[in-house]
Amino acid sequence: MKLRYSLTSPYVRKVVVAAIELGLDGRIEKIPTNTADPASGLANDNPLSKVPALITDEGPLYDSPVICEYLDSLHNGRKLFPAPIGERMIALRWQALGDGMLDFLLLWRNELTRPAQSEPHLNTYRVKRAKTLDSLEAEADALERTPYCIGHIAIGCALSYIDFRFAGDPWRETHPRLAAWHAAIAARPSFRLTEAVDDA
Repeated sequence: MKLRYSLTSPYVRKVVVAAIELGLDGRIEKIPTNTADPASGLANDNPLSKVPALITDEGPLYDSPVICEYLDSLHNGRKLFPAPIGERMIALRWQALGDGMLDFLLLWRNELTRPAQSEPHLNTYRVKRAKTLDSLEAEADALERTPYCIGHIAIGCALSYIDFRFAGDPWRETHPRLAAWHAAIAARPSFRLTEAVDDA
C-alpha cells in the first residue's frame, strides 16, 4: 500500500494513527505529496487532488473515513469500526464530529490568513468551536468508558489540531474533563509518533 500524504494534514494524521493502532503502519509506503503541484500526479490517485489517498491492490481510496475502514478490514483484532449497530453508530457519530470539527478549523485558519477577513465567517467558526467543545465536554465520561474506536482517533486529532494551529486557545480551562481525556489519548504512542511540525 502507498499513502499520499502531507506532514501537517490532520486527516492524514488520523489515517496514520489508525494504521499504527492496527499494527499496519509498516505495510504502508508513505509518499510526500504537494497538493498544489499538478506535477505530483495526485489527481491520478484522487481526482479531488486531496490527501490522504491510499493506493491499494484494489485501486485508490480517498477520504480518511474510507481509508480507515479499509485498514480496519485488514486485521483480526478488535475493530475501530465495531460491528454491533449501537457501538458502530457511536463510533461513526464521534468520527463525524471530529472530522466536522477539523473541517471548520481548517476553514477558520484559512480565513485568518486572508488580507481582508470576514467577521461573519469568523464568528460562525467561533460559535461552532464553542458548541462542539461543549458537546464533547458533556460526553467526556462516555469517551473514557467506551472501548477505543475510530471516533476517539478523530476527536483526538481534532483537539490536537487546535493546539497545533491555534496555539494558546484556552479550551482546556472551560472543558476540564475533555482536557483530561485528551491528555490521556495524546500520550498514546500512535499520537506521540504523529505529532506535526509547523511549516507555516
